[in-house]
Amino acid sequence: MSRAVRAPDLAGAAQWRQCVTVCATNRWDGVKLHDRSLAEQLARHVPVLYVDPPISPATPRRRADIAAPASPRVRMVADNLAQLAPVVLPGLRRRGVATANSEIVRRQIRRAVRDLGVPVAALVEADVLLPAFGAARERLRVYWAQDDYAGGAALLGLDPVRVQVAEVRVAAKADVVITASPVVHDKLAALGASPILIPYGCDPEAFAGVETAADPEDVDLPGPVAGLVGHINARIDLGLLEAVAEAGHSLLLVGPIDPTFEPDRMRALLGRKNVVSVGRKPAESLPSYLKAIDVGLVPYVDTAFNRGSFPLKTLEYLAAGRAAVSTDLPATRWLDSSLIVTATTPPEFEAAVAAELQRERSGQLAAARRAFAESHSWARRAADFAAAIRVTRPDGSVSISGGDRPGGTQ
Repeated sequence: MSRAVRAPDLAGAAQWRQCVTVCATNRWDGVKLHDRSLAEQLARHVPVLYVDPPISPATPRRRADIAAPASPRVRMVADNLAQLAPVVLPGLRRRGVATANSEIVRRQIRRAVRDLGVPVAALVEADVLLPAFGAARERLRVYWAQDDYAGGAALLGLDPVRVQVAEVRVAAKADVVITASPVVHDKLAALGASPILIPYGCDPEAFAGVETAADPEDVDLPGPVAGLVGHINARIDLGLLEAVAEAGHSLLLVGPIDPTFEPDRMRALLGRKNVVSVGRKPAESLPSYLKAIDVGLVPYVDTAFNRGSFPLKTLEYLAAGRAAVSTDLPATRWLDSSLIVTATTPPEFEAAVAAELQRERSGQLAAARRAFAESHSWARRAADFAAAIRVTRPDGSVSISGGDRPGGTQ
């Protein structure tokens, strides 16, 4: 299978002198996550070709949110941003198919880069099973290790050994290795890489209007309110949410619930009068729901995958001026802030939530939380990323974040 990239209107790229190709793990048109947040900020330093994770004609059968693909398409999505949506064979990363699909992705990237007509300064790869290194004749090969992929392989129905072997190979081929969490940094360092730690950031501007946002119409809970924003699935320690609800605290859940995740316990939790679940909400509506929340929760279960992650929601709660109570994750320890309360067992977690709920909403405390989140913004992370992959602004300068806690550390 070799589909030609559809002829695009790329007038917006006429002034590009170079670009960075980012092979993402999340679609540009899906929920805005770390890949898109970084790409948007990185585009302030250098033009970016954002490559969606590939899909096949079979993908829409199991993903109702994805339309049937026609042909690979490259399009301008912003002044300094182009996007390519690769189409591959059914089976995606399955053994026996992954090699062919990896080559298909490389060919489609190669054609897209040819259409853009600029050299590629760096190709950033985050998919260890469908690596695209070499597709764009890039000057620099960058491996962006976003999570402990081997630790989370079972959640995706993949063989952890296969994933680990693939990651070692990709890291060995990379000129630069960038990790998103302290655990993944240490893991790859132990394997002989020289990784740079640049954790995930947040978008403070997206939460600047929380206090003036409209009240959500589908939330009727007495305050104060504890809340969880995000997917509710096997990564969540349900016992911690149960402890909060059983103590009588108002609990708001914002995000999709995996129907296979502890269905009986979830049904019992959602049956409580002090618990409201509003399901998935678009990003632009989140300020309204965060306005209703006094304490944001990060109740992750202790697994290898979670230990290797860097939850976005912790910084987003703080960016909204809200308290944050989290389980004791390495990422939380790295942030090293008294503004984030950690607790592990259900009684400890409930007690921490209760203590934060009893605090009066203080303008000074909310400002401190927002200032901390600002020091970990995606703008700062992108500046560190640009410096790490040695790209320059049009004037030839290289910006670094200059934050209180720089992300780029080796």
